Amino acid sequence: MGIRGFFSRLKQGLARTRSVFTGIAQLFGLRGRVDQAFLDTLERQLYLADVGADATQEIVESVRRAFLDKEITGDVESFVKAKLRDLLTGPSPGLNFQPSGPTVVMVAGVNGSGKTTSIAKLAKMCQDQGKKVLVAACDTFRAAAVEQLTIWCQRLGCDIVKSQQGSDPASVAHDACEKAKARGYDVVIVDTAGRLHTQTHLMRELEKIRRVLSKQIEGAPHETLLVIDATTGQNAIQQAELFSKSVQCTGIILTKLDGTAKGGAIFAIKRRLNLPVKFVGVGEQIDDLEPFDPETYVAALFETA
Repeated sequence: MGIRGFFSRLKQGLARTRSVFTGIAQLFGLRGRVDQAFLDTLERQLYLADVGADATQEIVESVRRAFLDKEITGDVESFVKAKLRDLLTGPSPGLNFQPSGPTVVMVAGVNGSGKTTSIAKLAKMCQDQGKKVLVAACDTFRAAAVEQLTIWCQRLGCDIVKSQQGSDPASVAHDACEKAKARGYDVVIVDTAGRLHTQTHLMRELEKIRRVLSKQIEGAPHETLLVIDATTGQNAIQQAELFSKSVQCTGIILTKLDGTAKGGAIFAIKRRLNLPVKFVGVGEQIDDLEPFDPETYVAALFETA
């Protein structure tokens, strides 16, 4: 999909978040100067948009240094947009595919975050790029999770490695790596258990899966993506911090953007953890997962029509 098509879908998906950002956009249409009252209002609006304390303070202070006592013009708006864009810019958009051998993508996240659906969407995206994809169903604690993933794989014509409920998740990861190497798969997507992120047992299990992957395939996992439900807003930061400590996340899949006014939390997560948002979910369809583009995201937030 082209940038224009993505912008249209993102704009539609961000309708609720964008309504919160309207207060910020209206500020730039005011007459007068950038004074303390303007800065206070900007700060309040950024907080309301769920941008987060650190990011908000950084933006407001930058505006103060650059524009204090100057006329409110389009330059101020362009400056704030650029700052928001810079907050989201990451080193490597999309997946980091390996030049040879299977690329292993480990996917983590709490139950209900949209992890299973995101894996299916990710598999479809890789297939559309001509990649041969294998899914490893390592959430062996929930039969429903394996069943869901199996149904998705059947729909996509995608192979899956799974085991009986309650079996060792790391052994499933091991078998998937062996199969991927033997049969020439390009991508292995590894699902993991998503029980409460405060459970230390779960984190130990994730660490074990990661160790097994690294022993089976050099450099694996090459990507560790954390699926975060955008509707959780600032609470998502705690999830991201805890998962990152255990599995060294390389990026985020932000889901359910079309159902929340809290899409601004993306700025706080990036500012706190320096984790790039790699993909965003903007709908329920299998194609509704898009590589994240900071410029398009910020433009969609401020789009009024």
